[in-house]
Order: sequence, then structure tokens, then C-alpha cells
Amino acid sequence: MPAKRAAMRQVRDVVRMRAAGISAREIAIRIGVAPSTVRLTMKRLADAGLDEAAIAGMNDETLEARLFSRVGTKQGLRRRVEPDFALIHRELKRKHVTLQILWDEYIERHPDGYRYSRFCDLYRSFERRLSVTMRQTHVGGDKLFVDYAGDTVPVVVDRLKGTVRRAQIFVAVMGASNFSYGEATWTQGLGDWIGAHGRAFEAIGGVPNLLVPDNTKVAVIKACLYDPQINRTYAAMAAHYDTAVLPTRPRKPRDKAKVEGCVLIVERWLLGRLRHRTFYSLAELNAAIADLMRRLNEERVIRRLGRTRRQLLEELDRPKLKALPVEPYVFAEWRIRRVGIDYHVEVEKHFYSVPFRFARQEVEARITARTVEVFARGERIAAHIRSSGNGGHTTLRDHMPSSHRRHGDWTIDRIRKEASLVGAATGVLCELILERRSHPEQGFRTCIGILRLAKSFGALRLEAAAERAIEIGTLSYGSVRSILDKRLDQTGKRQEPGSDAAPILHPNIRGPRYYQ
Repeated sequence: MPAKRAAMRQVRDVVRMRAAGISAREIAIRIGVAPSTVRLTMKRLADAGLDEAAIAGMNDETLEARLFSRVGTKQGLRRRVEPDFALIHRELKRKHVTLQILWDEYIERHPDGYRYSRFCDLYRSFERRLSVTMRQTHVGGDKLFVDYAGDTVPVVVDRLKGTVRRAQIFVAVMGASNFSYGEATWTQGLGDWIGAHGRAFEAIGGVPNLLVPDNTKVAVIKACLYDPQINRTYAAMAAHYDTAVLPTRPRKPRDKAKVEGCVLIVERWLLGRLRHRTFYSLAELNAAIADLMRRLNEERVIRRLGRTRRQLLEELDRPKLKALPVEPYVFAEWRIRRVGIDYHVEVEKHFYSVPFRFARQEVEARITARTVEVFARGERIAAHIRSSGNGGHTTLRDHMPSSHRRHGDWTIDRIRKEASLVGAATGVLCELILERRSHPEQGFRTCIGILRLAKSFGALRLEAAAERAIEIGTLSYGSVRSILDKRLDQTGKRQEPGSDAAPILHPNIRGPRYYQ
């Protein structure tokens, strides 16, 4: 075994005692090192030409450089093939990669390279030159770190077909107490993300001052060191619970070391215990996770602290947590939409009306499980009960222009009622028009136009004109209007010779024009 390098304080003691005539063995006993270390030190002092007077004016850094630099070799230049320590550092961040594996790969490429112990020493020296890590002090009730575990859990969703779906594992951990929460969700989408936060707050029994996620898209729209843009729904949820979102710095995993450690516990301890179990629903999986998390928080003692996570939660976090709101946060998504020319916006394959003056404008839709709200420049302009995505329309009368409201008020039943009020012939005429179109609504405008002629010509004349139109078989607005304009409704009616009876009005009566 090579002699251990003496500290610079011990080197100065060796020089002083040797100058006083004390033996190497006695020096070793007095300064608490091996005799070989003393002999090596004296040899290096002799090689460097240093004595008590020479080292008196040197600081420790200069003295160490003079003693332990290689004689005749340029400092920093090694005589073997250097490993790529930057690459090694990156590879060590991968799962299941160790220094032993990387050294095996290095020595396979370079058989004359460094032995394993020297390889590790050189890497540790490289690692010490990297940026230092700031020691984080976590205050009770201050921060809740949140993330998703990298691994998933299979869930059998169809026993007959054996269809399996992978469930995601949400993890949250309090900074001060290490109290941990976990649950399974189907996705890492915004809805599951928000819902998991609410249930985590309930499990903790309060709300922390800050939420610390990483820069996942579900939480942060645009990652930035100085001014990250938080997802609007996520920010609204935080505001509802009177907390704030503080994302970690981009590409700085040490900022979230708490939750990373908790994720590691979940993967090694929780998921390890579930690996041989089969689950047939998300609820069944969450029940198993809840039991294991209870054991983790309430039964496992943190050795260095002598307390469980639950005890630390009550002692450190509970007094500083904010109270839960009376009502939980209702998840809502925000989407940008453009109003169509028909003053409707599309949300999940259904169309909802807005005031007609906002046609063609860009608006924001706030979507919950039960409602759809539309905002323009921060002002709510419409609110609807959410409908299924059936391609239908939900239209409020107040959103329509006056002309559309008038048209929208007309239905088949109303047309029949209004026509019958004018007279029997008018009712028959409108009924014929509706029946002889491929679709009744195709005759709406014709019937409405005919009925509005009563305002200009009076109900009696319109009734007479309707009789005339039925008689000659002209079932159009233009024909009725022409009859009224030319006063044909006021001329004598055509009757068969010898007939004094009034004409029979019935849809099945074709009229004399049919036979011409």
C-alpha cells in the first residue's frame, strides 16, 4: 500500500522536528502518521531542495505544488490515454450506469489505461471542479415539490381481451418534513395534474406557500430562468388555494432534489412491492398505493431524525400550512377560439352562441365539466351549460340580431296557427306549401312572406288571394303577391256552369288548371 500523503501542517512539523534532530520514527509518533509517510515527505523535501528557511515564506498551496508536482514532467500532462470525463459524468446520470461499467468500457478500448482505483480518483477530481451545490434549507409549510415518476404501473382494463393500460404515478413531497403523497392517474395531462394537486392538499391537510414543479409543459408554457410562463389553468388553481407556483430552473435537477429522492423511494420501494400484483382498475391501484404511502409516512422512521414523516409533518409543517378553501378547485381548461360568421364557437364538437357583434373575433373559452364560458378581452360575454359533442348548436335568443330573432321565432306550429287565424284558405295554402317541399323548413320563408302580406293588404284580401292561388294551383309567394297587386282577389270567381255552391277547399282538390 502506498504511503499516505501528509498534510501541509504535518510537512512543516516534519521539517521543524527533523531540523531538531528527532528521528523519523519519533516524528511519526508525534504527528500521528506512519513512518513511511515521514520518510516520503523528507525525500520529497530533499528532491525539491526545501528546508525550514525555504518553506517559512510559502503558503500551503505553493508548498504542496513544490512537493507533489512530478519532477521532469509538465504538470497536468498524464502518460496514459485520458478518459472523457465529461461524457462519463453525463452517462452516470442514466439509469443503472455505474463507474465500474464505464471503466470496463474504457479499459476495453484502451488496455494500457488507468486501473480502476486511479480511474475513480481522476473522476472524483473532475467532479470536484464542477459547479458547487447550494445547501437548501426547507422551512416548515413552505414548499411542496411535485412530479411524475418515470416508471408506470400496468392496469388490466379488459379481462376478456387482456388489454393493459399504463398508469402514471404522481408524487408530491413536503420540503421540511419529507411527508410524501402518491397516486395513480391515467395520463399526465392537465386535468389529472390539477386533480392530483387537490387530493395531495387534502392528504397533507393544508396548503403550502409554494408549489415547485419542474418545467413540464403541463405546468410551464415557456421555461425561462428569470420569467417562466405558468399554464393559465395551473396558475388559477394555485390562486384558488392561495399559493404560488415556483418552477425549478431549466436543466437544474438539484433544485428539486427532494421530490427526485421521493420519486426514487417510490420506484424502489412502492413500485417494487407492487410489481407482482395485478390490478384491474385505477381505483384498485390507488387503494394499494394509499396503503403503502401510509406505511411510508407513519411507520418508517427516518433514522437520522428519529421521527416518522407524519410526526415531522405535524411538528414542522402543520403550524405553517394554509387552510384548505371551503370549495375545492373546479378544473377548467382555457382554449383560444375564433367566432364563426354565425356567431358560434366550437368546443368539443358542439357549437355555442355568443353575441352577434363578436362574429369573426378571437375569444377565449373556459371549459369545465359542466359549463362553457366565453371571454373577450377579459370580459365574459357568454355562458352555457356544456353539451355533448354531437355537432349540435346551443343558441341563446339574446345573442341573435333582431332579424334573426324574428326568423327564429317561426316554427311549423306557429306558421299553421298564424295561417289559420287569417282564414281557412290561407291555412290550406300554407299546409300545401309545407307538404310539397322535400323538407318542411324549405317552405318556411314562403309561408312567412305570404302571412306578412296581411299587414299590407289586410287579412280578408289575403284570404281571398289564397283561395284564388289554390284554385289556379300556384303555391308561391310571388303568385299570391301578384294576385293582390293586380286585385285578382276582388274579381268574380270562376265556377262551373250551373254551380252556385262555394268552391271546395281541400289539399286533394287539384283545381281546373291541372287539366289544362
